Amino acid sequence: MGTQSPHEDSYDYDKDMAEKRAREKEINDWLPITSSRNAKWWYSAFHNVTAMVGAGVLSLPYAMASLGWGPGVVILVLSWIITLYTLWQMVEMHEMVPGKRFDRYHELGQHAFGEKLGLYIVVPQQLIVEVGVCIVYMVTGGKSLKKFHHLVCEDCKPIKLTYFIMIFASVHFVLSHLPNFNSISGVSLAAAVMSLSYSTIAWSASAAKGVQENVEYGYKAKSAIGTVFNFFSALGEVAFAYAGHNVVLEIQATIPSTPEKPSKGPMWKGVVVAYIVVALCYFPVALVGYYVFGNTVDDNILETLKKPAWLIATANMFVVIHVIGSYQIYAMPVFDMMETLLVKKMNFRPSWILRFVVRNFYVAATMFVGMTFPFFGGLLAFFGGFAFAPTTYFLPCVMWLKIYKPRRYSLSWWTNWICIVFGLCLMVLSPIGGLRTIIIQAKDYKFYS
Repeated sequence: MGTQSPHEDSYDYDKDMAEKRAREKEINDWLPITSSRNAKWWYSAFHNVTAMVGAGVLSLPYAMASLGWGPGVVILVLSWIITLYTLWQMVEMHEMVPGKRFDRYHELGQHAFGEKLGLYIVVPQQLIVEVGVCIVYMVTGGKSLKKFHHLVCEDCKPIKLTYFIMIFASVHFVLSHLPNFNSISGVSLAAAVMSLSYSTIAWSASAAKGVQENVEYGYKAKSAIGTVFNFFSALGEVAFAYAGHNVVLEIQATIPSTPEKPSKGPMWKGVVVAYIVVALCYFPVALVGYYVFGNTVDDNILETLKKPAWLIATANMFVVIHVIGSYQIYAMPVFDMMETLLVKKMNFRPSWILRFVVRNFYVAATMFVGMTFPFFGGLLAFFGGFAFAPTTYFLPCVMWLKIYKPRRYSLSWWTNWICIVFGLCLMVLSPIGGLRTIIIQAKDYKFYS
């Protein structure tokens, strides 16, 4: 019986390793996040605008009405500054290990907290945010289509919201088969332009109306306890307005990177442009909307603006187009997780059939949940605090402290701790308000109406 020579052993080992690497490369070239790495910096700009400026911007005047002038302005500005800072941290951390890229939020979490713990900390929160946003956008898309239909054709027979959500979902049964981030850049650009357009319509139409007669800026709730709960709920709505962090590493993964020209340069350029656009959308809508209507403003400012009908119909259509792009941006990392699990852990072959089944199932599931629970404002606040605050306001800071270990009481140390405390307060308080809103709205609710 001849034994194998060490030479043959090492040959087999090399062959196994080569096969393993080849398979890994095949999988990475197929997965949506890592398959295409030739994005330009402006892709990052409009992907970030699309991810950030959600339909949440239309509820900001309503949030202001629950927060009041002083606290409202402070929280809006603070959120803008803190989230820009935490976004900068994430862009920096994407390639802090030479020769390695953290293409996904959970990979960075695993580097900071360890293989298992990192997954347990990041993945549930990231999934709550991304799936939550997709469901909320199903409802928003359906509601905006319904409003458009009503404005354009007032004499038509009213159609149930359920059907409009189905119509909105039908687009995603097609679009969700675009393979990766770069392939949805056209959709994303259209969405980013639309978000600026409908935000401008919202505040300029409010300004044109002029301050309403008998406008009141006091708190709307009659009781002190109601005021407190509304305040908590409004915090969640503000947190929801800054949710782009959940897809930022995934967006950065599409930018090419070399040791001489790391991806953080172009990515940061895109983020700064995106944040200027965010400020141009958020601040005028929140402040002008609240200034004009006071505490009578609806949880979607387009509902308050009844006239001119053609303009409000146009704005609602813009919202629909924007939300189509946003849904795709938030769905892409979820597709990536599901496909990674099936291909790497369950050893399915990467194929278009697998992708077809996975993605259609996801769109159908979000459509079904959206049709079943369309309480828009309350859901925003509930999810906003529960998962948006950690992933946006303080998880990046915790990772930064864990990885970079800044000196105690240094500026970086203080800044991160202040963000962590602010984020924790948001996380604890806003779901309380949101849950109360859902309970109040659910009392009169009829299923599939």
